[in-house]
Amino acid sequence: MMEEVKPVVLFETEGSYPFSGGGVSTWAHILCTELQEEVDFHLMAITGNPFVEPRYKLPKNITDIIHIPLWGVEEPVHYFDKTLPFSGQIEKKARTTKEVVKQRFLPLFIDFISCLNDPFQDVDKISDIIYGFWKFFQYYDYKITMKEPMLWVVFKDSLQEKYVENYDPELGDTPKVIDMTFGMRWLYHFLMPIASPIPKEVNISHSTLAGFPALASIAAKYEYGIPSLVTDHGVYMRERLINIGRSDMTFFSKKMLVDLSTMVTRAVYHTADQISPVTTANQKWEERFEAKPENILPIYNGVDTDLFKPTPKPTKTEGTPTVIAVAQVFPLKDIETMIRTCAIVRKTIPNVQFTVYGSLDVDADYVDTCRELIKELDLENNFTFGGFHNNPSMIFNEGDISILTSISEGFPYTVIESMSCARPVVATDVGGIKDALEGCGILCKPRSPNEIADGVIKLLEDTDLRIELGNKSREKVLLNFTTDRSVKNYLESYKKLAAMPSEPLKNKVKTESVLNLIEYLRVKRLAHAN
Repeated sequence: MMEEVKPVVLFETEGSYPFSGGGVSTWAHILCTELQEEVDFHLMAITGNPFVEPRYKLPKNITDIIHIPLWGVEEPVHYFDKTLPFSGQIEKKARTTKEVVKQRFLPLFIDFISCLNDPFQDVDKISDIIYGFWKFFQYYDYKITMKEPMLWVVFKDSLQEKYVENYDPELGDTPKVIDMTFGMRWLYHFLMPIASPIPKEVNISHSTLAGFPALASIAAKYEYGIPSLVTDHGVYMRERLINIGRSDMTFFSKKMLVDLSTMVTRAVYHTADQISPVTTANQKWEERFEAKPENILPIYNGVDTDLFKPTPKPTKTEGTPTVIAVAQVFPLKDIETMIRTCAIVRKTIPNVQFTVYGSLDVDADYVDTCRELIKELDLENNFTFGGFHNNPSMIFNEGDISILTSISEGFPYTVIESMSCARPVVATDVGGIKDALEGCGILCKPRSPNEIADGVIKLLEDTDLRIELGNKSREKVLLNFTTDRSVKNYLESYKKLAAMPSEPLKNKVKTESVLNLIEYLRVKRLAHAN
């Protein structure tokens, strides 16, 4: 009988664990903490800022953090590669000559730009090229290579050919030099994870989204045959399209970011061995972007029902009709609609109190917009931001009900936490919220303050209904959405993946530029060994 292999996971995050709060971070911390004895984790955390400290007390089974800040530094990894001595870092830079970039990286880059101009090209080719990038950057310096002027020339010329020489009014305005400059800068920063080393002990990679953190998963699958798992919380591409669409960037900039994200997402899904959305609602998006249906295995989030349990309202809210929201204040949560909902509810229930607990640091401009709207609607006494709460299990018990007005979600923790506290939820029907609330909550159309307000008023005024739905909510969580159930499913997945035979995809590479690089490096290694 074969000895069971202990899962050692490369756990890839972006803008969340362990440096930021939010639902994904909550899920990640629960998973790592609950599996302290069974699984070891190496974190690969992408952030926007190099100067951040972990928000969580890390469990003992997190053995390392590879921190990749995309902005604020020009190095691909905040800390030197720990797998190389300092002399190795210097050697990398010394061997990265103009000729090497021209002969070995430029063909890869030309193929990459070709795929960027047509992101629905053969997904195997896209995956090959991503691996080729990783392979190159294990021997050569990222910064020197990506700042080589010849790459800029290729990038600029390809855009001129696509947008200028073949101008199509439907493509929007032709890109200006500043657009192309920003585009090249984005490539430099967003591709930084591809330069990261992969710890030798790892036998599984697990990405928390089908985006740039999972570039390392693709490389690990190609080089070592390491199986990969992707957990889809909010569907990366859906949220990218929403965020990019509402930005004030030029048409070219929007299209480039969409195309780049599309390329990466397709490659991530295509190479993944298991895709675990937190709700069945995500599956149609995953299949649209190359996920194989047979690899999709939904795993719902779970909540600690002993911690999140119903208690009486505290003195400070006793006697006040109180609506609680737990949400980071940024556009996807659509706090503006929540504010407008409050204004409508106040007409019927003048002393209603809406309190939003969550970070105010994600989008400062949006926070200002929300504060201005509160002032404009004269809601200073009815709508408040509570910021970070140091006892999250007590948040929902401050209120009579909770609310969520998001325009995009996966399977939000805040909903099942409120349900576990027997506080019924009024929420927008997006993502997997329906899976949670069907039969025990009120679902509304997004961006519909009148409809949402009707639901809030109904629950605040009908005590019997509120209690009935609260009890049903608690029962549903106990049956379907517990921490134990969720963690058990992930552990079973880890064990299954760790036991899979290693089949490096590098043996199936067909892209000529990548094959040439592999052969060149093989010859170089042999020459060095002799």
